[in-house]
Amino acid sequence: MSIIYGCVLPHPPIILKEVGQGEEEKVKKTIESYIEVSKRIAQIKPEVIIISSPHAKSYSDYFSVAKGEKGYASMENFNAPQVSFDVNYDEELSKMIDTIGKEQNFSCGTEGFSGSDFTSDHGSQVPLYFINKYYTDYKLVRVGLSGMPTKDHYKMGMIIREAVERLGRKAVFVASGDLSHCQKENGPYGFKEIGPKYDQMIMDTLGKADFLSLLKYDSNLIEDAQVCGHNSFAIMAGAFDKTEVKPKSIPMRIPSE
Repeated sequence: MSIIYGCVLPHPPIILKEVGQGEEEKVKKTIESYIEVSKRIAQIKPEVIIISSPHAKSYSDYFSVAKGEKGYASMENFNAPQVSFDVNYDEELSKMIDTIGKEQNFSCGTEGFSGSDFTSDHGSQVPLYFINKYYTDYKLVRVGLSGMPTKDHYKMGMIIREAVERLGRKAVFVASGDLSHCQKENGPYGFKEIGPKYDQMIMDTLGKADFLSLLKYDSNLIEDAQVCGHNSFAIMAGAFDKTEVKPKSIPMRIPSE
């Protein structure tokens, strides 16, 4: 088996009703799309879900993979401690990623990343909130980004897929990440013309499954647009390197965090 399904998902906590307190009604289409994706994952029944998250532990020169048998988190940082998560990690798969990284002299693995408490990682919690409503019979692997170039994030995805294939796992990949945060004058980052420009570019790229194009984006453009998800998408892209992908776009326009 291998990674048989991948999705790009935003992670604004406001779409959780316990956090939004009514504000989530303004983004019904996003919630409906999340439900559609979650039901699709439930139909697949993966043994493992792999999440790359911009809010997982990260290093400038290392890709971290959460280690341990179990993890716990809550949305207490967003005034919703009643929303909690208990997960079982796929320790064998995490260790295999570590092993392949060492084999290829690539800077990734489980060193320095205890996965026991991921309350600070809403990039993982928001997707799991919706997925868990429809499917819970899986183990989890959480992967952080790094300060390394986009091409190395793509390489990280390739290593993850090799690990999945060596162990024969049936896997789903969730690339958690928001697009530009510069969409609204009254948003926390204000408005920049580069914001909607980036969003249109990335939607075209993903809509065509033209994953290698992710490596050609100007890093200054990504930084100016205040994007947190680009390299998360690149990890997923690497996980599907040289495989046939049938893309499907589901509208998920969200407010800036």
